[in-house]
Amino acid sequence: MSNRPRRPSKPYRRPRKDPVRILAFEALRAVDERDAYANLVLPPLLRKAREKGDFDSRDAALATELVYGTLRWQGTYDAIVAECVDRPLREVDPPVLDVLSLGAHQLLNTRIPSHAGVSATVELARVVLGDGRAKFVNAVLRKIAADDLEGWLEKVTPPYDEDPEQHLGIRHAHPRWIVSALWDSLGGGSNGMEDLLVADNDRPEVTLVARPGRATTEELLSGDAAPGRWSPYAVRLAEGGEPGAIDAVREGRAGVQDEGSQLVALALADAPLTPPGEGGGSSARGDQEADSRAERWLDACAGPGGKAALLGALAAQRGAVLLAAEKQPHRAGLVARALDGNPGPYGVITADATRPAWRPGAFDRVLADVPCTGLGALRRRPEARWRRGPEDVAGFAPLQRGLLRQALNSVRVGGVVCYATCSPHLAETRAVVDDLVKETGAELLDVRPLLPSMPDLGDGPDVQLWPHLHGTDAMYMALLRRTPS
Repeated sequence: MSNRPRRPSKPYRRPRKDPVRILAFEALRAVDERDAYANLVLPPLLRKAREKGDFDSRDAALATELVYGTLRWQGTYDAIVAECVDRPLREVDPPVLDVLSLGAHQLLNTRIPSHAGVSATVELARVVLGDGRAKFVNAVLRKIAADDLEGWLEKVTPPYDEDPEQHLGIRHAHPRWIVSALWDSLGGGSNGMEDLLVADNDRPEVTLVARPGRATTEELLSGDAAPGRWSPYAVRLAEGGEPGAIDAVREGRAGVQDEGSQLVALALADAPLTPPGEGGGSSARGDQEADSRAERWLDACAGPGGKAALLGALAAQRGAVLLAAEKQPHRAGLVARALDGNPGPYGVITADATRPAWRPGAFDRVLADVPCTGLGALRRRPEARWRRGPEDVAGFAPLQRGLLRQALNSVRVGGVVCYATCSPHLAETRAVVDDLVKETGAELLDVRPLLPSMPDLGDGPDVQLWPHLHGTDAMYMALLRRTPS
């Protein structure tokens, strides 16, 4: 977690020149002051700049790189800046640190010439910080410009043999505690660790999902787009591709969705069920009713609706009925929008899945895609690595167990629950599943046969996906079949 102080910036005047760096600074301040996410803050800022005529596509690309690159490497840049100032970093005002990080990113991780990076950043500082602090920025950036990134990493990174986690953390811009957690999740040893950290810093591809029965991959395969690697409904856009320019996306028949998330929905939809009544736990009359009705599916934590939309399309093809539940009303509205136009029957309700509004055993398949630290999506939300801390993992634990417990109570005997989370942290994945298996006696199913084309899925029965192995977010999934009590 970042040790930066969190104080709001003073008002600043907006210059007419260099709107790219002004916009990047505004985005960074929003992330710092309001705990906003860059992927939510940046698009409206870019859209407004285009509408005003300030930006072209090259400007937008540079602003995006400056924001995401600065956030991604924040901890490493802080370590470098700390070597160049004569006071503790916590005594440097956050807006000044943001300007210095923007400058450091241009000097160390872009092709912008050093003199141009220093000059442009000092000019930015004059406008948003004032002349006095601009002189400070100028002095610090000139020290940073005296060496390249590799040279600075040699200076600020401890030797691997002395502290491997801190060494990798500074070299690859991850907090030490996250490096430790990822290392444990990979199974220890050095195999794959550095590859994972490098992949976490790569810009992810934009992946679309063609919702079955509503769109086809063929209509999304325009220009340089390519089929997905693992999901039959996935299409990968070429760099710079704009999803909003595609008719099927604008119409809601397709959407933006990582392949890992698509595979979670597919695994649940394809998981084998035990027929009602087999293994006990149902009356003869209940068996007859269950045999005669359509399967009932539940997405218990459905917001913002990506997995629910794919599940709804799959359910419609198979004659099943989907209920999507979401605790937060505004997120439930997003779910309803994502499902709008689905050809099959479905419902969307605002409900807390830890206090179910439905009767026990009402569903055949339940998705529990639980809230988590989001450490599996650091490629998309780089600021999360500096915002989260080990205490957040512990904070989510009761909720995650409560949601899985109620999901198992909501599925019929012989039905299946998919526990999913966008985090590879063992405390959010296997520890939760193991606890509930012991508590409920649920049967763990092997996920791997449901993902037949994918390599490197481990020993099972659960599956952890990885950016460096599968090109997806680090999604975790486990399938649990409810057994008679």
